[in-house]
Order: sequence, then C-alpha cells, then structure tokens
Amino acid sequence: MTESFKVPDTVRRERIDKALAEAFPAHSRVAWQRAIDAGLVKRSGVVLARKDEVHAGEEISYALPEVKPMDLTPSAIPLQVLFEDEHLLVVNKEAGMVVHPGAGTAGDTLVHALLAHCEGSLSGIGGVERPGIVHRLDRDTTGAIVVAKTDTAHWGLAEQFAERNLHKEYLALASGVPQLRSGSIERSISRDSHHRHRMTTGENGKPARTDWKVEDAFPRKRVTFFRCHIHTGRTHQIRVHLKSIGHSLLGDHTYGWRPLEYPNLEVPRVMLHATYLKFRHPVTGHDVEITAPLPEDFQTLLTVLRAE
Repeated sequence: MTESFKVPDTVRRERIDKALAEAFPAHSRVAWQRAIDAGLVKRSGVVLARKDEVHAGEEISYALPEVKPMDLTPSAIPLQVLFEDEHLLVVNKEAGMVVHPGAGTAGDTLVHALLAHCEGSLSGIGGVERPGIVHRLDRDTTGAIVVAKTDTAHWGLAEQFAERNLHKEYLALASGVPQLRSGSIERSISRDSHHRHRMTTGENGKPARTDWKVEDAFPRKRVTFFRCHIHTGRTHQIRVHLKSIGHSLLGDHTYGWRPLEYPNLEVPRVMLHATYLKFRHPVTGHDVEITAPLPEDFQTLLTVLRAE
C-alpha cells in the first residue's frame, strides 16, 4: 500500500534513504534502500534513487516491499521459552538442535520451530519473513539464544552484538585442573588452514577475549567446571581458548578430547552451556537478564563428578 510523507521543515538537504530512516525508525536504512531500489519511492511520480536528495516540504510517496513467507515448513517442535514479548524471545536451546537450515539438515532446526511458534509474527528484513537470528550456538551447545521478531528488534540486537554491548556467560566441563582459580585469555582466533571445520589461535586472526573462573574442580577425575565470560563472539571461541591453555572441553573430539583417558565417564556431547545473557531491550531500553538452567545431561555428569 502506497503512503505519503512530507519532508519535515528541519530537513534542508538530505539523501532520501537517510530521511526516511530518520522519519520511520521502525525500519532500517537498509530496508528503505531496498524499497528505493525496487522503485517504490517517488517524488511527483518520478522514481527516486538512493543518492537523490530531498528538501523540506516535498511530498514523497512510498511503499515497502511485500513480505513473502519463508520457503520452509514450520515444525511444531517444543521450545523452552525463557523470555518473550511482541518484539523478541529468548529460547533455551536443546543439545543437537541446529540453529539455521543448511545442507544435511531436515525440518528440525530452531528456525523451523520458531516459524511455528511465532505464527507469522516475524520480521521481514530483506523482504522475506524470518526470525531474526543475531547470534548462534553450535549444534551440541545448549542454552540461551535471543531471537528478534521485528525489524526494529533485529537491528537493535545486531548492533549490540556487533559493538559487544551485552554480557554473555557460559558453563563448561573441561579436561584437566588449572593451577589458578581464574584468568583471562586474549588470543586472536582464525580458521585452521589445514582443517576448515576447526578454528585456531594465532597472530593473523580476529581479536578475542575470554575471562574464566573455576566453579568447581574434580582433581581425581582430572575435570574442571568452568564459568566463562566472553567479550567477543568468535566461532568456537571458548572451545579454542580453553584448548589453548590445555583444557579441552569434555566431548569435544574436534579440539583434543580423548575419551580413552576418561573410561569411567559417559560424556554425551560437547559439554558447553550458554547460561547467562544480559542485554538492553532494543525497543523499551530496559535491561533484560536471562539465566538458562542446565540441561539434564549436564546435571547428570556433574552429579557423577561430585559423587567422587
């Protein structure tokens, strides 16, 4: 549906995409650029380009591209919702669930589940209705993952993740027992040139920082229960950083876990859980604090370790 917009008196000379983004903050500047590129923004019947400038008092007609349904079939997969309102939700992801559809995945990803759960109340970024996944967790990693329902929430959350203006903590069970009770790892992370599915530390990677502390230690089992606060969000960050100081995560065959050295432990997966998330609500501006309870398999393994 075509709407009209009168350029405010405060605007003397401004690019059309910027003027629209400032007038309608619920839609990003990128969204307006897509509308302009689609020929949906006009002045006196003439289609405008992104670089065209507008002036105070001019009448602009505009429309946004129609949001098309995502080409996926929703799946009514039960979700443990930790927080939800009209703008976003936070889910406690289960082990084994892939976040995004891809090669080799079926209709059981988090995106499939969200399409069913939200029943159409999702953002239309890029002209396609979809959940705004702004960060990811590995298949085996459990815990809190935040999802945007609207464009406003999506861009606001994406900005916080990009600028690292939020707090993320993970719990991990790893091999070995450190001499110190806490520490900080600041080592750049890059993709392993020999194994494309692995990451590694090195001088040519992206900066990464992980603060860690010991929640509990089990010397007889040679296992430590870590709490990690990540200041960056690099791929496999905790797995790579703890490996770099000699503590591979239990179950993490990719980064050095050796099950034969722990014959009395049944480890079902990579033992990593996103336990705590604090961020600013992108619409209300209020702080949102989320604590995701440990899954049963993690609790069971901790019980076995503590029994020793």
